[in-house]
Amino acid sequence: MEFNPKLDAALSALENDMIDTLARWIRVPSVRADRSADNAPFGKEVRRALDVAMADIARLGMQPRDVDGYCCDAEIGEGEDVVAVLAHLDVVPEGDGWHHDPYGAEIIDGRMIGRGTSDDKGPGVAALFAMKAIMDAGIPLRRRCRLILGCDEECGMQDLEYYEEKIGLPAMGFSPDANFPLINTEKGIMQMNLEADMPDARVLSIASGTRPNVVPGVATAVLAGDWREAAADAFSVDDEDCQIETELVDGNTRLTVTGVPAHASTPEKGKNAAKMLLGVLKNLGLGGEQVALLYDATYEGAAGVNLGIAGSDAVSGALTINLGLLFAENGRIKVTFDCRYPVFFNDRTICATVEKRLAPAGYALEPAHASQPHHVPESSELVRKLMDVYNGITGADAKPFAIGGGTYARHLKEGVAYGMLFPGELELEHQADESIDVANFVKAARIYAYAIVALCA
Repeated sequence: MEFNPKLDAALSALENDMIDTLARWIRVPSVRADRSADNAPFGKEVRRALDVAMADIARLGMQPRDVDGYCCDAEIGEGEDVVAVLAHLDVVPEGDGWHHDPYGAEIIDGRMIGRGTSDDKGPGVAALFAMKAIMDAGIPLRRRCRLILGCDEECGMQDLEYYEEKIGLPAMGFSPDANFPLINTEKGIMQMNLEADMPDARVLSIASGTRPNVVPGVATAVLAGDWREAAADAFSVDDEDCQIETELVDGNTRLTVTGVPAHASTPEKGKNAAKMLLGVLKNLGLGGEQVALLYDATYEGAAGVNLGIAGSDAVSGALTINLGLLFAENGRIKVTFDCRYPVFFNDRTICATVEKRLAPAGYALEPAHASQPHHVPESSELVRKLMDVYNGITGADAKPFAIGGGTYARHLKEGVAYGMLFPGELELEHQADESIDVANFVKAARIYAYAIVALCA
């Protein structure tokens, strides 16, 4: 590939503004909430994040379009064909374990810290400034490049469904919401909700998890009577990252188990507090077969071996499953699994197998909706050109790969995930102290600028 001195100069001139803009976006805690007003379908803070982003888009010389609070978009270039760049402004809840303000956007040792830095405000800002640099460099485009910033990626992607219905999505594009070099295969994603009666009145409540797509880092239970000493003895996990705390509250025991959160697409990187709590309760003989069977079926790893659903294919790799939500109260126990399954697996078979495995304890499965697997061939123009840009700038000889995560790319007929994290880089999305390397953030913007030029110029 050939480098463009004008484009590189424009990118360099924008670096400080780009970093300041990201910090401004991070300071908005854009976690989804109930509709607060017209044009705020995901709550006032997500709406505020959208307003901040649109103000910056306008300041940079582009025309933002508000799509009823579900998304906004902006374009550069000319022509009938459109290439989409899809990023999102919503974030998961901050959770526990932070050592810095999750919305402070502090820069320490070259890293900006904050919820959304890597998932996905940082990539959104990098793509926006890539477009601005192309404008400033005066590079003509024969295709339009349309940046779409959504507001509900973390909770079901209703934003893009609305956008598709009202405006229509381009056929081709990329989402900067994962890893470099390029992801051309995304596993299927399915959330399974199961419930059962739990007659053991000694377990007053269980609570763990904030979202199904997050490995829970904390799990609590309230037990009738004093179980403090026995519970401490029943915690058999030998791991310095994991611990149990007990306290007596109004004659009842409150247990708090701490693990390590992670993204559900890579549950093996976390340490599931809900599973560890189930192990404590089982060792205490509490919760009956509902607790014992659930623990036995899930405790060993994240591959679904004891649920009977483990497997893999050559295109997308192995199935993973995360026990994301666990709640019990008033004699009922509820669990939500987040499953990422390979391209050639059948979601109905997975559901039937899980329900059959847990049926002896009375668990019943609610009807599940699956987001089907997504695959774009390596031979496509999109994959070839994006890989040429990445390899040209980095000097690598990389190949596309598959992930268990679900990005906006699956909403496009020909869509891939493209960065923003580089191979070997620290991955902290959905975790405490989420952060990005500022130098790599700047480098990603350069890759996106050259990618847009390759696809559109």
